Amino acid sequence: MLALDRDPQATVLSLSRELGVARNTAHARLRRLLTDGSLGPFSQRVRTEALGLPLIAFISVAISQSASESAIEQVRTIPEIIEMHATTGDADLHVKVAARNPADLHEIANRMLAIEGVERTSTAMSLVEVMPTRTQPLLESVALDERSAQA
Repeated sequence: MLALDRDPQATVLSLSRELGVARNTAHARLRRLLTDGSLGPFSQRVRTEALGLPLIAFISVAISQSASESAIEQVRTIPEIIEMHATTGDADLHVKVAARNPADLHEIANRMLAIEGVERTSTAMSLVEVMPTRTQPLLESVALDERSAQA
């Protein structure tokens, strides 16, 4: 996985050379990583700014317990929501939203509030992405732990 993280466009041949395994072995490992869900979709590489949605915000959503599944399914249909997590604490969902501008963000939050079962929202706008989503340090740490366990 480290090799793919370093070069997401690596070919099976280049992966087999870097890993020191046969091309068929590299291909089989790559196929397994895709089918078992270890690798996320390529669509996550598209930057929202390129779509005209430069504003990123995080919205905490409180949902009535009696309507939670239905409300979550309806919230999920809002296309500007690019990530969503069920959480503990004051809110039931934490959603990451991409919007054109603050007025667009306000409209997105109002769409959420119009959903039956959504009780309230709280919004925080991102000022600047200080660190994008990353996995390389985590992958390196896990690989080091696995090597230490094998030794």
